[in-house]
Amino acid sequence: MIRYLAFISFFLLSINAYAQGSNSQGENNKAQASEKHLGTAATAADILTSLKQAEEAEPVMLTPVLTGSAELGFLYKTGNSNSGDMKSGVDLHFENGRWLSLLNVDLLIKKADVKDSNGDTHFETTDQKWTFTSQTNYSLDSGEKNYIFGNVWYEDSEFNSFVSQSSVSTGWGRHWYKSKQASLWADIGPGYKRDLFRKTETDPEKTEDSWIVQMQALYIRKLGEHVEFKQFLSAKHALSAADNSVYKAETSVTTKLISTLQLKFTFTVDYNTKVEENKENMDTQTAVTLVYSF
Repeated sequence: MIRYLAFISFFLLSINAYAQGSNSQGENNKAQASEKHLGTAATAADILTSLKQAEEAEPVMLTPVLTGSAELGFLYKTGNSNSGDMKSGVDLHFENGRWLSLLNVDLLIKKADVKDSNGDTHFETTDQKWTFTSQTNYSLDSGEKNYIFGNVWYEDSEFNSFVSQSSVSTGWGRHWYKSKQASLWADIGPGYKRDLFRKTETDPEKTEDSWIVQMQALYIRKLGEHVEFKQFLSAKHALSAADNSVYKAETSVTTKLISTLQLKFTFTVDYNTKVEENKENMDTQTAVTLVYSF
């Protein structure tokens, strides 16, 4: 009897222990499952938070509508005689949709010692030249390959045979070539030019009007990360052989010093087919200037 009671007691204790072990294992499994679920939810939240932070941290790059640059250079000589040259200019670039407008203003001033009627020497401006050029392009297609343009040019110079020269023209152009390293633009169209000739000892001041064909080309190439080469060619060819034609070539190399400051070397050739007898047809200009971009 005692053995029977002991066997029943041992059997009941075994069942109770097994039940407690099963409950404990179930609770452990539930806890692990809950932890696993929480871990998965936290990871997804972290990913969403990370993506949101990345979107907030990444800046939105907007193309400026108006950009430009200003340049300035000096050449000053002292000694037996004093002289000085100053070259400055402003370039503006406006772009909005299919419209592109360019404005360039250049100024060249030459100062030197000048003697008055009493023999006194004064440091005065002897010659100056300023040029105004503006062109507006309208793209005919979304790829910006073909465009129509309107161009206005005016120059007032004391270095050549003209009091002033001006022209207006319109026509068609094309962005012929474009890559990460180089670009080529060229355009052509009819125009109208006016030359105001300076008064001479034999001839009075006179105005000459003529119809022209204007041709332009601009080639830009990057020679390195901080060096850029530009070649600009322009021809205002008079339809009448008796009228004056104007040709221009400008070569420039720009080196970046800091993010907004560059050093620019420029060589310019201006050629007029009709000038005074004591004047040269070709004028050249060499300049080194500092350029500030904004």
